[in-house]
Amino acid sequence: MEVSQRNDDRDDAVPGAPVLSCGPVVEVSAELEAAVARLEDLQEIRTLVLRYRESLDRRDMAAFAALFAAEGQWSGRTGTATGPADIQAMLEARLEPNPPAPGPTSMHLTTEPRIQLDGDRATGTLLWSLLGRGEGDVPIIRLLGHYEDEYVREDGVWKFWRRTARVDVPA
Repeated sequence: MEVSQRNDDRDDAVPGAPVLSCGPVVEVSAELEAAVARLEDLQEIRTLVLRYRESLDRRDMAAFAALFAAEGQWSGRTGTATGPADIQAMLEARLEPNPPAPGPTSMHLTTEPRIQLDGDRATGTLLWSLLGRGEGDVPIIRLLGHYEDEYVREDGVWKFWRRTARVDVPA
């Protein structure tokens, strides 16, 4: 950092006040801006995936449904629904509450999603497992599967356009 002794050259300068200079202004390249935007998009989608898991395990179906685009679709063993209101209603009707410990609590574990960006759209896949509290407080794996995702940026926010939950085990 450079400090000059006088600042008398400017009209609004205080006579004798030091001037701090941090060096030359560096222009950010379009390539760097695009790279940062891509990383931000990837992180927003990862956060979307985490919010999905958290709201599902809490059985907060209003928060869960809000993660979907206006015409977004959820499909899995409990059925298929389109749009946040229908997704919420379907899951509230078909999923039992998730009792707290020491009850038969269940929770999902997910892997890091593999995401392919394409402008305001993206696709992704990830693995999931449904764990539960078994007899003697021993964790058990109830289901293993994978998600096939399509994401869309809607009103500046990444949402699920389509999420399909596939169960792989048991077959």
